[in-house]
Amino acid sequence: MEGGGRGHGDSTTDLSRHRSASLELREKEIREKGSEILREQLDAAKRELKLKDKECERLSQVRDQLEQELEELTASLFEEAHKMVRDANVKQATAEKQLKEAQGKIDVLTAEVTALKALVLTSTPASPNRQLHPQLQSSSTRGAHKHMGHSRNKSTSGVFSQTNGKTDQPSDSPQPPAKEDREMDSVLFAEFLMWKEDPGLERSSAFLSRIHKEDIGPCLSFTRSELSLMVQSAVENNSLTIELVAMSALPTVKAPALDCGGPNGFRAAIETNCALSGLPRMCRHRIKLGDKGNYYYISPSSRARITAVCNFFTYIRYIQQGLVRNNAEQMFWEVMRLRKEMSVAKLGFYVTDQG
Repeated sequence: MEGGGRGHGDSTTDLSRHRSASLELREKEIREKGSEILREQLDAAKRELKLKDKECERLSQVRDQLEQELEELTASLFEEAHKMVRDANVKQATAEKQLKEAQGKIDVLTAEVTALKALVLTSTPASPNRQLHPQLQSSSTRGAHKHMGHSRNKSTSGVFSQTNGKTDQPSDSPQPPAKEDREMDSVLFAEFLMWKEDPGLERSSAFLSRIHKEDIGPCLSFTRSELSLMVQSAVENNSLTIELVAMSALPTVKAPALDCGGPNGFRAAIETNCALSGLPRMCRHRIKLGDKGNYYYISPSSRARITAVCNFFTYIRYIQQGLVRNNAEQMFWEVMRLRKEMSVAKLGFYVTDQG
């Protein structure tokens, strides 16, 4: 019995040892697996940390680069701002200087314009200012100038001749001159008022269309139709020049109606055919159309007709430019007087002493 009891006790002890060894082995395996997992996790964490370190380093470089660019941009902006301020100051100083100079010039020009207006306003077709129109000087004064050279008359400053229809009366029975009455045409005055609201040189208005048809066209209608149209166009465009041919002791010569002038720019009195009428006349004047080099010698009658139309356009331009201070009725009657001059010149009447 004792032997059997010891055998049973030994087997129990062996079993316990076997279980203990098995548990230790299992625990060891578990620890090894846990260690392996932890090592893998550690390696993964190290790799991730390295990646983050690289990313931090890259971001740090980007930050440094941005800071450097920002500093450079700030410095550039400050430099540009200072440059703009300097340029603005220079421009302001220059502008102020130019403004002062311009104001001085404006003051001078204003004074000159005021003086010119004072001269222009005292010169009308009925009573021209002789300072503006030296060709209207007295015969004695004009005769003195004729030996010095010729005078040029632009269509803008045409001769405003006032014809006094006086006849010689016997000394023993003087008669007072007849008074000329007048009555306003309501249709013509209405057309003039409509034109005066927006004055221009176009023929679209009834006012100028009528005058072109009734006065200007017939007055500038000569035998040489082609040249007549050129003359009318030059008068309307304010580009016609009338020159007095210088009178000298040279003998009268024959010459064609178209002449280009000599090197001294003027000739003696020309006995030739008038370039406009084609009739043989003593041509004391010649005309030039625009900047063309050709001169056309014209008779006194042709010159009077051209001058009458020039006078009309000159006064119309005065009204258009606001230089006439008269009321509408006074302007209208002055226009009618100029139309009368065109009609008289068209019929062949002219004053021989017209400069």
